[in-house]
Amino acid sequence: MATETPRPETTAGDTEKPASTENETQDKDDLIDTPEHSSLQKRSAEQTPEETPVETPAETPAEHEREYVHGIKLFAIMVPTTLVYFLLMLDGSIVSTAIPAITSEFNSLLDIGWYGSAYQLASSSFQPLSGKIYTYFSTKWSFLVFFFVFEVGSAVCGAAQSSTMFIVGRAIAGLGSSGLMNGALTMVAAILPPHRQPLVMGVNVGLGQVGIACGPLIGGAFTEYVSWRWCFYINLPIGAVVGLLLIMLRIPEATPKPPVRQILSTAVQSLDLQGFCLVAPAAIMFFLALQWGGNQYAWDSSTVIGLFVGAGATFILFLLWEHRRGDEAMMPFFMIRKRIIWSASGTMFFFMGVLFVANYYLPIYFQAVKDDSAVMSGVHILPTIIGQIIFAMSSGVFVEVLGYYLPWVLFGTAATSVGYGLLSMISPSTRVQDWVGYQIIFGVGCGAAATSSYIAIQNLVPAAQIPVAMAILIFCQNLGGAVFLIVAQTIFSNTLRDQIVQLVPDANAALIIAAGARSVRQVVSGEQLAGVLQAYSTSVDRVMYLGVAIGASAFAFACGLGWKDIRVEKRKRGREAQSNDADAPTLIV
Repeated sequence: MATETPRPETTAGDTEKPASTENETQDKDDLIDTPEHSSLQKRSAEQTPEETPVETPAETPAEHEREYVHGIKLFAIMVPTTLVYFLLMLDGSIVSTAIPAITSEFNSLLDIGWYGSAYQLASSSFQPLSGKIYTYFSTKWSFLVFFFVFEVGSAVCGAAQSSTMFIVGRAIAGLGSSGLMNGALTMVAAILPPHRQPLVMGVNVGLGQVGIACGPLIGGAFTEYVSWRWCFYINLPIGAVVGLLLIMLRIPEATPKPPVRQILSTAVQSLDLQGFCLVAPAAIMFFLALQWGGNQYAWDSSTVIGLFVGAGATFILFLLWEHRRGDEAMMPFFMIRKRIIWSASGTMFFFMGVLFVANYYLPIYFQAVKDDSAVMSGVHILPTIIGQIIFAMSSGVFVEVLGYYLPWVLFGTAATSVGYGLLSMISPSTRVQDWVGYQIIFGVGCGAAATSSYIAIQNLVPAAQIPVAMAILIFCQNLGGAVFLIVAQTIFSNTLRDQIVQLVPDANAALIIAAGARSVRQVVSGEQLAGVLQAYSTSVDRVMYLGVAIGASAFAFACGLGWKDIRVEKRKRGREAQSNDADAPTLIV
């Protein structure tokens, strides 16, 4: 018979505090030491029960015991969550080689930026709110709801009958994706002890990089041999399998959740919906200004200026509101001020732009200028894909062995800037060996820098605060992807129009642009075609200049990650985990 070893008795007024709670408190104090947080803690201690609307995980009883998962059940949970993460990253890049065919079908070349940024914008806008949702609601069911929304968005994209409908579908899919990465990380944190989490998270990140890298090739194959619509339909059968697996599994919670009725009665305060209602319009106005500037409206028009002013004013109100909310804000200021968090988030803000800009505009060059089919454009960016995959995997292994991530992220971001600089020289007559070499340098840089920010967060932020820190990082990287795709589209469309007018003055620039990248040879020929191809090439070159700048910016932020040996941090966490196990109640058989 199993009996529990009796715990020492405590006298009245001398409450015993479990070791795990002490460690968590120490971890929290290691990171949160600002005066604002101290005052917030003081106000929280003075608050009466009636003033506390919802019991948060930080206020739950210390007696809650963590339930870690092992063996086949761990495998059964990790397979669908890892597969969702792979699909999520794949969906972000698979559309790149399909875009020329989509623009030709919908006559929507000027909407290219929205095809990627609508997804990223919706995802980044809802990312902070998703963190609050996982704080208060069931992790499993919240994850499934987000995944269902993602699948609905994929179905709308596949069935789209117009460019507008396609953009709406991308936005719906982005809304669903906003909670998937955060949900996967939350589940990992719930089912694994802290010292085992970095390895599993590293596998997720590595597979995500494979999804980003392979997306253009898979998208090209679907577009060429089936239909570009299958770039989105493919998510549906895989999603059905993932959903069934997760529904049948019981996933433990890291902390007990308050009753749903109690949450819903105070949802506005507990979820910080006021903050969300400020940040979402600010982001939308900002992206509309970037998209319309120089296209539908002049940059100095009242519409564009008004959108920029409105976005800035609304964002300032959002910051003031978040500062007032303190610890309860969607993005707590005391965490953003920590160097490891703002440095990692800033690095990924620019690095996501580095990844997406080339993935979207190299296929435009190959399909419009080189007259590649969709699948051949995917084949011709294999140098980028191979370099990215090899170095994403190998850099992670070397960081585990050698302990230092900073050299890899600095080398990688520097190499991407050099690669973009070389890619800015491509023209209709560029030799194969040249653009292959340029892509290898770029791909190696992307792979080397891909995982360092995640590794830094996982190993240098206290375990209890990793989910919040990762939510901030994911928000920044999604926002960066949206911002720089819109900026790239603005540069590309304005340059293309100007170049066509300059190089082919007798041609109908509006007709050529409306035809799309894959149909340009159907509307012009002869000398006019040569001028139009040069215009396309020059426009892509100007976009690559943007890549140089954002690669250099990622390098600058990466310098703040610090020279840390993660092996030391892992040993420290291992000792803490052993101490927790030693202090926990034991069972005697």
